[in-house]
Amino acid sequence: MADPTPNNRTQNPKSAKTVSPEQYDRLKAEIAAPYRGLRQFIYFACGASGFIGAIVFLAQLAAGREVGSAVPNLALQVGVVALMIWLFRWEQRAARRSKTKKS
Repeated sequence: MADPTPNNRTQNPKSAKTVSPEQYDRLKAEIAAPYRGLRQFIYFACGASGFIGAIVFLAQLAAGREVGSAVPNLALQVGVVALMIWLFRWEQRAARRSKTKKS
């Protein structure tokens, strides 16, 4: 009767042949920095949202409507855009550093 214990998982040659070297490298990168692509997308989306908000408040300032509330809101939107750019670049630098470590 076959041994039902899962101790022979590493000895399965079928699973080792199904992963290409490119997929293996991509999986290793994902393990090293989980959800990097998702984080970069979120940084980009929040930055784009802040940029659109900044344009709206800049247009409000140009029109002269509610200047007292538009200035702090514009500053906030510019701060959000600057933060998202900084986080995105930081993430890219971390990705480059992890690639050079592998080589």
